[in-house]
Amino acid sequence: MLKHLQPELGAVVWDRGIPQRRTELQPDYKVTRKEMPVPMVPQLEIIQELAPSLGFKNLSLPDTEADDLMGCYALKACERGIEVILATNDKDLFQLVDTNVKVYSTAKADLASPKDAFALLGAKEVTTKWEVPPALIGDVLAISGDAVDNIPGVGLGRKAAAKLLREFGSLQALLDGSDQIKTPKTRDKITAGRERILQNRRMVELDCHMELPVPIDQLRIKPDYPRLIESMERWEFKSLLQEVRDEAARAGKQTQGELLL
Repeated sequence: MLKHLQPELGAVVWDRGIPQRRTELQPDYKVTRKEMPVPMVPQLEIIQELAPSLGFKNLSLPDTEADDLMGCYALKACERGIEVILATNDKDLFQLVDTNVKVYSTAKADLASPKDAFALLGAKEVTTKWEVPPALIGDVLAISGDAVDNIPGVGLGRKAAAKLLREFGSLQALLDGSDQIKTPKTRDKITAGRERILQNRRMVELDCHMELPVPIDQLRIKPDYPRLIESMERWEFKSLLQEVRDEAARAGKQTQGELLL
């Protein structure tokens, strides 16, 4: 991502618990998720160690999911006219995509070609992917639910939910005009599931009103090359090591040139 986009600011954001408001709404939220495979657990420590060496701060807040905190930073950055790239495959963050926010995805389904390393998804691409504009993705999930997070839906899949929202324009318009839904079975599911849908909508809504733990201006990416090279040697990242050494040499020459000026 650094090579592709060359960002000036950045951070690695971590989950650090689940917000109480979500467990109060649905006590079984995420309980069906499988535990992380044991061999992967030590890798988290390696990533957390490497992130500052790469120039990224590790960010998290107690009882906060990473997507909520990422949403906070995205909206604050947009207020300042900063273009935002969210490096994530988390579907909830697709809600934020607009003219200033894009998603950097490595999911195979998003790649234009198998040879591509990533896809940069803007509003047009996300709308094609979800069959509704990004702002309506939360409405789709409110109807369909989310099996990954153990949020039950009302018996309609995402495509059916997206079709209804395209017809009615919004979730509220759909609920208010549910008697106008043409298919009786679909009408019955929406009518009977009204309270579930409204609760789901609150569940999937990103909490983007938290105070930032680190100001945006302090997220400038400044790699610590000696520390990064030492870590890569220790963890035997052989294929990347020479690339990092070359980048460190170029950065050193650039710094020397700036000092001469």
